[in-house]
Amino acid sequence: MQDKNIPYKIYLKENEMPDKWYNVRADMKNKPAPLLNPGTHEPMTFDELRPVFCDELIRQELNDTDPYIDIPEEIRGFYKMYRPSPLVRAYCLEEKLQTPAKIYYKFEGNNTSGSHKLNSAIAQAYYAKQQGLKGITTETGAGQWGTALSMACSYFDLDCKVYMVKVSYEQKPFRREVMRTYGASVTPSPSDTTAVGRKILEQHPGTTGSLGCAISEAVEAATSQEGYRYVLGSVLNQVLLHQSIIGLETKAALDKYGIVPDVIIGCAGGGSNLGGLIAPFMGQKLRGEQDYEIIAVEPASCPSFTRGKFAYDFCDTGMVCPLAKMYTLGSGFIPSANHAGGLRYHGMSSTLSQLYHDGYMKAVSVEQTSVFQAAEQFARIEGILPAPESSHAIRVAIDEALKCKETGEEKTIVFGLTGTGYFDMVAYEKFHNGEMSDYIPTDADLQVGFDGIPRFPGNEF
Repeated sequence: MQDKNIPYKIYLKENEMPDKWYNVRADMKNKPAPLLNPGTHEPMTFDELRPVFCDELIRQELNDTDPYIDIPEEIRGFYKMYRPSPLVRAYCLEEKLQTPAKIYYKFEGNNTSGSHKLNSAIAQAYYAKQQGLKGITTETGAGQWGTALSMACSYFDLDCKVYMVKVSYEQKPFRREVMRTYGASVTPSPSDTTAVGRKILEQHPGTTGSLGCAISEAVEAATSQEGYRYVLGSVLNQVLLHQSIIGLETKAALDKYGIVPDVIIGCAGGGSNLGGLIAPFMGQKLRGEQDYEIIAVEPASCPSFTRGKFAYDFCDTGMVCPLAKMYTLGSGFIPSANHAGGLRYHGMSSTLSQLYHDGYMKAVSVEQTSVFQAAEQFARIEGILPAPESSHAIRVAIDEALKCKETGEEKTIVFGLTGTGYFDMVAYEKFHNGEMSDYIPTDADLQVGFDGIPRFPGNEF
């Protein structure tokens, strides 16, 4: 039954939209470990990062001290086309589950890219344009990031080159065509168009690819062409910074009605959505102002938090990127092609990894058939077809609500609905046809990836 005081959808007014991003690192006692030069094992400097990233994005990447960073007016103007996004009270789901829990979800699918990825894509394209670049390169897994970046580049008249994980390229042709509609070139990765791609194909013939492979190719493409830089859709500090607008809006909407969540849940692949959603709540937790139960949800087939090692590792399969300290399965780990969703990166954001290591949040892994069961249940009850990535959070939100049903606790649960699943119908088809199975890597499978983590003094794990 609807609470007369709480609407189905809580919208902020346009003038209530945040004008600053929140940098959670400023409030962290233990800062994320710095990126290391893979040759010297010394922290990467601004000048060393310049051939790869845009200058302003490097400054944001290295900024551990400023809690708030202004959102440029042109980016805010673009945001206003689809933001503020709604915070939705899942009354129908609550009723169906017969739970005393109150469930809210922050819906990020109200834009053509269909996901939260546009929040950072437009920011990174803006800074590339401000620097006078010709274009940018990137990787994409399930395709949301590549779609978002192609839209952002089109807006700023930048060339966009996307390396898409081969299995997704083949499974999601319509996602690929949306990118091409916005002017991007899309290459299945690994490919024979780069030296690192050819090397990976030689070492792993017939491979279905991984984000690590695609990153290697995109970095090579950027550094071998004048006027290009590489951008990343997750993992990096700068991306979590841009995505903090999700959490800032969520908290502002809850504050309007005096709502304090007990549990905050986000899906976790590289960390962009999770980091953005939890940012202001984590800030309160770090400052000792409020306590929350924060849950990261990852696929059992790519369990970097729950089964990975906390160590310095390469960010890419080709080992051309800096070393990042993170929970990792090894840069050579390639998820099973049977894994139907995104969230297939071998590592996790250094910021989130440090917070997890320090005990500020917990992580759970879930199997994909249960994820799609939750997705179908949610679609039938709440009327939104969710992306497989988002459905990991839905699975655990439902589980938490059912626990409340058993105990009688009236917890308030907030989760991130990162986007829609309309380009994921091949996966839904496999689920409906009973062709989807669960794959959980064995310890021996994972050890192959762990064996590739670089060993050097100070990198014991």
